[in-house]
Amino acid sequence: MRHGKKVIHLGRKTAHRKSMLANMACSLFEHKRINTTLTKAKALKQFVEPLITKSKSDTTHNRRLAFSSLRDKSAVSVLFREISAKVGDRPGGYTRVIKLGNRMGDNASMALIELVDFNELYNSEVKSKKKTRRRGSGKKTSNNIKTSKDKLENEKSSDKKDNKTSEPDSNLTDS
Repeated sequence: MRHGKKVIHLGRKTAHRKSMLANMACSLFEHKRINTTLTKAKALKQFVEPLITKSKSDTTHNRRLAFSSLRDKSAVSVLFREISAKVGDRPGGYTRVIKLGNRMGDNASMALIELVDFNELYNSEVKSKKKTRRRGSGKKTSNNIKTSKDKLENEKSSDKKDNKTSEPDSNLTDS
C-alpha cells in the first residue's frame, strides 16, 4: 500500500530525480520561469515551495539546507537575496503552473512554471490591504450605529458644499 507516499517518481531513480529537480529549480530561480512537462512542473512545485519558505528567514542553517538540496551557490544567493525579498509577505503559493498544450513530437502535455511575484503582467495592479478576519459577535453597538449615521450626514453636507463651489460663474463667460 502507498499510504503517505506522495513523491512523484517521474520514471527515474532517486538520485537522478533529485539531481534533475535541483537543476530545474536553479533554472527557475535564475530565469524566473521555465517550460517543461506538466508532471515535472508539478514535482518541481513541491520541491521549490519549501525552499522559498525557508528563504524568508535568512539564517546560516536555512542557507545550508537550501544548498544541500540545490547544490549551486549562485542559485542559493539569488533565492535568499532577490526572491525572498519579493515574497516576504506572501503566506504561500509562490509558483504558478500554466498549461500550454501538447508537444509536437511525443504529444506530452507541456506547462510553464513561474514565480508568481516576478510576472509584471499579473502584478500591475496596486496591491490592496491584507484581508483580516473578523472576530467577535459581529453585532453593532448603538454607539457604532450613531457614529456611522453622523459620518454619512457629514459626507452629504460636504458633497453639497463641493457642488456649490464647482459651478462656473456666469460673469466669466465671453459674449
